[in-house]
Amino acid sequence: MNKTVNINLAGIFFHIDEDAYLKLQRYLEAIKRSFTDSQGRSEIIADIEARIAELFGERIQYDKQVIGVKEVDQVITIMGQPEDYLVDDEIFEDRPNYSFKKPSGSTKKLFRDKDNSYIAGVSSGLGHYLGIDAVWVRLLWILLTLGSGGTFILVYILFWILVPEAVTTSEKLMMTGEPVNISNIEKKIKDGFENVSQTVSDTVKNVDFDKHRTKIKSSSKTFFDTLGDVIMFFLKAFAKFVGIILILTGAVALFALIVSVISLGSLSNIHPMWMDYANAVNTVGMPLWLGAIILFFIIGIPLFFILYLGLKILINNLKSIGRVAKFSLLGLWLLAVFTMIYIGINQASYYTIDNSITVSEEIRIKPTDTISIKMNRRNFENIRYGHWRDNGFRIAYNNENDKVIYSRDVYLAIRSTKDSVAHIEIVKEAQGRDYIEARETAEKIEYDYSYSNNELLLNNYLETDYKNKFLDQRVRLYLYLPEGTTVKLNDNTRSFLNNRSNSDNIASYNDGGHTLRILEDDVECLDCPEEYEYDLDSDDDDANGLRINE
Repeated sequence: MNKTVNINLAGIFFHIDEDAYLKLQRYLEAIKRSFTDSQGRSEIIADIEARIAELFGERIQYDKQVIGVKEVDQVITIMGQPEDYLVDDEIFEDRPNYSFKKPSGSTKKLFRDKDNSYIAGVSSGLGHYLGIDAVWVRLLWILLTLGSGGTFILVYILFWILVPEAVTTSEKLMMTGEPVNISNIEKKIKDGFENVSQTVSDTVKNVDFDKHRTKIKSSSKTFFDTLGDVIMFFLKAFAKFVGIILILTGAVALFALIVSVISLGSLSNIHPMWMDYANAVNTVGMPLWLGAIILFFIIGIPLFFILYLGLKILINNLKSIGRVAKFSLLGLWLLAVFTMIYIGINQASYYTIDNSITVSEEIRIKPTDTISIKMNRRNFENIRYGHWRDNGFRIAYNNENDKVIYSRDVYLAIRSTKDSVAHIEIVKEAQGRDYIEARETAEKIEYDYSYSNNELLLNNYLETDYKNKFLDQRVRLYLYLPEGTTVKLNDNTRSFLNNRSNSDNIASYNDGGHTLRILEDDVECLDCPEEYEYDLDSDDDDANGLRINE
């Protein structure tokens, strides 16, 4: 049984068996001897150890995994054979017979290039990654920022936060797409000592990628390999395009959501008129700013993950936000969703039960009288519009400067009666969480009418105090007129009558503006065109509820 040794390599602890440790130790000592007289020896050795630690980290599946000789051989193959650097041949006496296929090319990784930066090195890093000059990337940032109204400033900040900076020599080589081995590490460091002012982009240009790529293709690739690479190229390009779309969608939507929440928060202090309408239907009494924050978490967290997914697709080595952050955001989102569901259920409970209260009053009308019925319109100080019926509501101030809910959800039905006295039933209806609450809300509805000189004025509106909230308050008027009574309906009663007549409502929309005689469960139009007579049972839409006399 081999012993296990704990080693510290570039500040990272690994568990390695004794044989693998001895081989790695001889390998590193041989490398150190090969760079004895090299300029920047300590930096080269430090970067080599950092790269070896990174390769070990890629091969570890769990924390307690022990690194064996196989993993050491794999790392030596990637980093380069020691004999290429004038090291002792004896360390290869136990080299395994198998060999590892060298990668056909190097994969670039996105880093921020602080050596060639103006702000954070984002544009320079993207230039290396995309293979274009950083000047064009900076120009594109400017154009996108101007075209999006500043939204891409947020995208730039996200790149700044999430994309790591190329600090070590290994990271700088991966940024430019060069293989991270001993030769390139040595070359990179020596180039830095020889010419400090030389930029990373100049180093990339001096590497003849086309030459090496041509050699590899000519020696190892077949036609089908090339075809497969072409297909993979287009698939990767499509994936990058999807990533860009996700980034744009997530960033723009998240920016708009942030602006909306900030705007709602500031409007809470200004309190514009439209907020009165929101509060009128807010039966649970939840502050508007609190609702905006909850909606921000419900919508904003998925948008953030859409943006993060786009960045992950576009950037191979994007920093992870960590499991703690992911689960914290998920928990916050679930809390916001459940809170909104609870509030929604509580809000909807106010509209589950209907109840009403009925007030019946006599109207002194003789059967021989001709009465006029008209809807009485009232213009509040801050409301100026027509008198036609609708189911909505408005916020207004009454004569006492009290804030009230104003609605024209008033319905008029005319019925015949054999009594000699007319009467009117005023049915006030509302909704609530239970019958008692709905009835109390209905009792708070204010509605009035007047009758004098054979003219019945019915208000075309109802009122209730603003504190009562809008709970679908409405008024139903049932006017019972003695048979034989002559009634003239003003034209403005049309929209308050039913569209069709029946035994419970003998006058309809078409009777507005006409004079009628009340019959038993029927009416007779006295001033309609002679060729037309009202037909209660007509189903002919083209006749508009009228029929031709035969």
